Amino acid sequence: MSRLLVALLVLSALPAAARAPKLTLFISVDALGSELLLRNRPRLTGGLGKLLDTGAFYPYARYAYAEARTAPGHATLATGANPWRHGIVDNDVHDRATDQRVQAYMDPAYAVLDGVTVPTADASPGNLMAETLADRLRVSTQGRGKVVALSFKARAAIPLAGRQGQAWWFDEATGKMVTSTWYAKAVPAWMQALNARKLADAAFGKTWELLRPRAEYLGEDDRAAEPPKPYGIMGRTFPHALHGGLEKPGPASYRAFAVSPRSHDLLVQAAKAAMEGEGLGRDDVPDLLAVSFSNTDVVFHAFGPTSWEMQDTLLRLDQALGELITAAERAAGGRANLVIALSADHGGAEIPEAWVQAGVPAMRIHPVEVAKGLAQELREKFGVDVTVKLQTLDVYLGGKALESGQVDGVAVRRAAAAWLSKQPFTVTAVAKDDLDTAPDLAGLVAPLRRGYYPMRSGDVLFMSKPFHVMSDYPRGTNHGTPYAYDAQVPVVFAGRGVKPGLYPQEIDPVDVAPTLSALLEMGMPASAEGKPRAEALSGR
Repeated sequence: MSRLLVALLVLSALPAAARAPKLTLFISVDALGSELLLRNRPRLTGGLGKLLDTGAFYPYARYAYAEARTAPGHATLATGANPWRHGIVDNDVHDRATDQRVQAYMDPAYAVLDGVTVPTADASPGNLMAETLADRLRVSTQGRGKVVALSFKARAAIPLAGRQGQAWWFDEATGKMVTSTWYAKAVPAWMQALNARKLADAAFGKTWELLRPRAEYLGEDDRAAEPPKPYGIMGRTFPHALHGGLEKPGPASYRAFAVSPRSHDLLVQAAKAAMEGEGLGRDDVPDLLAVSFSNTDVVFHAFGPTSWEMQDTLLRLDQALGELITAAERAAGGRANLVIALSADHGGAEIPEAWVQAGVPAMRIHPVEVAKGLAQELREKFGVDVTVKLQTLDVYLGGKALESGQVDGVAVRRAAAAWLSKQPFTVTAVAKDDLDTAPDLAGLVAPLRRGYYPMRSGDVLFMSKPFHVMSDYPRGTNHGTPYAYDAQVPVVFAGRGVKPGLYPQEIDPVDVAPTLSALLEMGMPASAEGKPRAEALSGR
């Protein structure tokens, strides 16, 4: 037998060369905690339910940093890194230079294109300090692979698009999908056509009705712990009016639209328009489409995770994902050319008063009241005024006496941490000066460390007790701790190269971007801390 024939026989026995999927669809569902999904899973028979049944389903992915919030969650999913590397520590931070609360992706150098510009609002990825999956795809394909990210929130779309993709979000002032001048100089024709359909205007005067008979919803529609007028524009029982108290479409009705599951349809239509307009999935160069559904989070904050509103939102999301996945399969030329990933940026706590009614040792923590108490303590101890501002688990200290060096900053920060540690709602508190050396007997300082980024995080960091909810409002609920109800989320991979099954081991969402990198046959984002989930990869 000739050497050539032997070589050909050997080559024929090897697996076919790997080929990246034509299209990767990344889906994020804001505030979709593991417990929330698992509790509702038996009723999910559409796109979401089928994805769980046919994909590699990890019910128990858990963020390893402390402040489970939207901006850092999406940044972690996009980069495969924790906030100590990517620099996005919360949705908002205290800007020490201006003494203002600003959004994580604030960038006054870039205006909102064809929308309303707010100088302190999210506008660009300039504050994101780590490479994203989208950026790595663009580099790997030498700019040929296309990336489009869509969400109702800028702080979700921006990290998913990275520096080199396109990010689009909903503008509640105009009822349109917008971007900033970082990403585009003009609105492309496909987005102009979508906005011309005025889908938010079309919802004006309509109502959010229950999808299924009332008997199929668990619990009560009207719960005492819910706000009397959620977001100031909606009643707290079904049906919910979507006019926002206006006589014609405007910002208040657009806000009601964003709260309702009708927002799902706008995102699905935007995704279809992007696939068609940008030609996503049409050639062998891999493209990325990221869609972050935000309505689930705004429903969660007002009505809570066990409400009828949340149950109905998930049922309607189940339908919407079926339409989205079908469109993605069509764009890619079939499921064999498509990879799908789904996860969430965080979970969320029950309304604390509802927990109390159920016998749970819960409490609502009012940050303004805590700040007043701490300011008084520091005034009595040091004889000067120190400003105190709380943002989730961060405490920002300021004032002329502290900034001029009239008092010792380290001593002030340690005194603040000592006072916070003694409060009935606190497990521990640490001055930033002691973060690297503080004892961690309960394992709760390590999440604070992973979430700390100099100049953006607070001067003091603290950890609340379980079931203690930090909230500026007297009703509704919040998230932002490393406890399971806030930090545990699902992860699902499906499509080309994925081995379906239930994977009950706990993983970290930092593994999502590396796993997608492996499926895309490219390197990982530069600062990634996670690893590809090899057990869920088929190698084909």
